[in-house]
Amino acid sequence: QVQLVESGGGLVQAGGSLRLSCAASGRTFSSYSMGWFRQAPGKEREFVAGISWSGVNTRYADSVKGRFTISRDNAKNTVYLQMNSLKPEDTAVYYCAANELTMVVVTTTNYDYWGQGTQVTVSS
Repeated sequence: QVQLVESGGGLVQAGGSLRLSCAASGRTFSSYSMGWFRQAPGKEREFVAGISWSGVNTRYADSVKGRFTISRDNAKNTVYLQMNSLKPEDTAVYYCAANELTMVVVTTTNYDYWGQGTQVTVSS
């Protein structure tokens, strides 16, 4: 079992930056691939970024490529999402998730563990 707790959300103006963190506890964090997802009101939860257990492989949604960076620190059991050049359409609840797959996957059904989410609001 893995417990995930997100932090770092908030209100920011368009063009600004935020860094989200996801702290993991429980089983060995370094054995899990991690992902960030987001869900805006009235919309389905969508993939944002993912990172393999080693940190070598990453994957991004087209909508955030070049603006967001996912990273992890296995010594601190934490995964990060650096978000730059934020846009109003990035407004959503952001969730981190974990799975035991070796590849980075984009579908919610492939993730076994989820955090409670953190709200990100980007004003225009």
